[in-house]
Amino acid sequence: MKKIIFAIGLLLPVTILHAQPPHPPKPPGIEERINRTQEILQHEVQPTTAQQTAIATVFKTFFTAEDQLRKDNPPPLPPPPDPKVKAAMDQLAKERDAAIKKILTEAQYAKYQEAAKKLHPPKAGGPVDRNSMPNEIN
Repeated sequence: MKKIIFAIGLLLPVTILHAQPPHPPKPPGIEERINRTQEILQHEVQPTTAQQTAIATVFKTFFTAEDQLRKDNPPPLPPPPDPKVKAAMDQLAKERDAAIKKILTEAQYAKYQEAAKKLHPPKAGGPVDRNSMPNEIN
């Protein structure tokens, strides 16, 4: 009986420590996000090579500024987000979209707006729409 209690005493802490993840997953880097964005836009919008280069530059600027905002402002406890950070993120998105609009034709920009919905990861705790997931690119 003492051996069983001793064994449980040894296994319990190991089990508890093993069940907890060591740290949260690392978010994708700027290049990964640019590549994912380009894949989706190439499939949905079909931009020219020159447009692809210009779009990549716009998104690199956007992702860099976005990362800096997140770095300077630690994530708030959900909900609600900090109004200043949300306003800054919204302004960045407007500037990005205005720059993209100058690059694409009207028809391409309309497709871009539809594709942009696929570029955003699903919100935590919200429903997941499996039909709009980007991994269905052919």
